[in-house]
Amino acid sequence: MSLFHGLSAFPITPTDTDGQIISDQLGLLMTRLVTAKVDSIGLLGSTGGYAYLDRSQRAAAIRAAVDYARGRVPIIAGVGALRTDDAVNLARDAAQNGADGVLLAPVSYTPLTEEEVAHHFVAVADATDLPLCIYNNPSTTHFNFSLDLLRRLSQVDNILAVKMPLPQTMDLAADLARLREGLPDDFFIGYSGDWGCANALLAGADSWFSVIGGLLPEPTMKLATAARNGDSADVQRINDCFQPLWTLFQEFGSLRVVYAAAKLLKLTDAKPHLPLLPLGTIDENRILTALGTVDQL
Repeated sequence: MSLFHGLSAFPITPTDTDGQIISDQLGLLMTRLVTAKVDSIGLLGSTGGYAYLDRSQRAAAIRAAVDYARGRVPIIAGVGALRTDDAVNLARDAAQNGADGVLLAPVSYTPLTEEEVAHHFVAVADATDLPLCIYNNPSTTHFNFSLDLLRRLSQVDNILAVKMPLPQTMDLAADLARLREGLPDDFFIGYSGDWGCANALLAGADSWFSVIGGLLPEPTMKLATAARNGDSADVQRINDCFQPLWTLFQEFGSLRVVYAAAKLLKLTDAKPHLPLLPLGTIDENRILTALGTVDQL
């Protein structure tokens, strides 16, 4: 089975106030993911706070995660950075520290052109032999990959997949058809945006890159399995239990919600990186209620 197939669970990266990795708390999250038999672990994605961590901190997170996973679940490490040379070095670090693949977003301050993004991705892909997934996340990078650019990058030997945002129309079948028509048959297409990803799997997507899977892997695996089995009734039933969490994700952003939820579940006392602020007590109570709904599964 491909590295970029199935449920890819994205945990937070617990750190202290200086940004140093809290290895035992990361290990607790990793253990839950391994036990639930997720298909891959998306380390240092947006949920993992990669943009807030320096090179040494990211390397420490990968080493700790690889140590806890012990080869039982493959690890995809985020290597996004503003500068191409930094992203190249991060990809090399990921390979040297045992990651199985890399995830690259076109992080920028000055808006990037398609040609600049193409050169950036080719440079990072050429830096290691690791399979690379394109991270198309226009809500944070303010860059949206055209089908022409995806097609161009799909010709690079080890660029094998794309992580797509949910289409604005939420017509996942049409979006997948557009992508499948323009990309090679062996190129993997997955989605993020948890509230729509079970339907993406039902429509034939290869993968679900999941924030909630990094925190609640067992119920998320139930939802992913129902979708992969084509059981639309069970998908609807399970998705209804997740709906209060989806509402909170869309209101506050999933990162703030999962940090609060992880604290409520006593998995970590880490806080999001400043300037992000923890949610308050009233909102935590709403999250606790939403977690209780998922517990009914």
